[in-house]
Amino acid sequence: MARKPGKKYAAASSQVEAKPYTLEEAVPLVQKIKFTKFDETVEVHMRLGVDPKHADQMVRGTVVLPNGLGKTKRVLVIASGDKIREALEAGADFAGGDEMVAKIQQENWLDYEAVVATPDMMRSLARLGKILGPRGLMPNPKTGTVTVDVAKAVQEVKAGKVEFRVDKTGVIHAPVGKVGFTTPKLLQNASTLIQAVVKAKPAAAKGKYVKSVTLCSTMGPAVHLDVTQFNLRAV
Repeated sequence: MARKPGKKYAAASSQVEAKPYTLEEAVPLVQKIKFTKFDETVEVHMRLGVDPKHADQMVRGTVVLPNGLGKTKRVLVIASGDKIREALEAGADFAGGDEMVAKIQQENWLDYEAVVATPDMMRSLARLGKILGPRGLMPNPKTGTVTVDVAKAVQEVKAGKVEFRVDKTGVIHAPVGKVGFTTPKLLQNASTLIQAVVKAKPAAAKGKYVKSVTLCSTMGPAVHLDVTQFNLRAV
């Protein structure tokens, strides 16, 4: 049986009209109807007109949000030689070689939110697929987390780099900041993320690309956006 929403959630929902909002209207509304005491994450959810079962319709990419995420990610770099020093100088929280791989394998160590690796370490990292893969932590060349330029990769993650990837139902879920951000900063972040997904439209995608977009805070109700503007950009 579905759980009945609480009074605070119901009060927040009552302030959201059953209409599509512009992004400029939705961002301040999501901030206004927040009812919890903690600084919630604001998320964008985009339903796309793609079939992710086909490789040529997969939508995946990364974008550096101009105003970060409100929380600096802890970064682990798995590298060798001078690259370990470069990573630490760039701000990596942890850096090392095979000893880091062993630590993850033996202790199920997951005290970080992002992993960057140099190409020469990928053979060792293959052993960690079952641990890192399900958590979205496995380094990948497509997202810039397998690279020889570890310093740049660390700095981008620390600056607010977000990875987006369509799930098997054709939906992208991505954070764009905190409710406590100023409205202009949150608006800029959300717009940057949506534009990156629009630009990532696969050539094989036919028909309407952006089917629906909602904006919400972690605990708050969804605000539906007018997708017309985004589909014009996707053509």
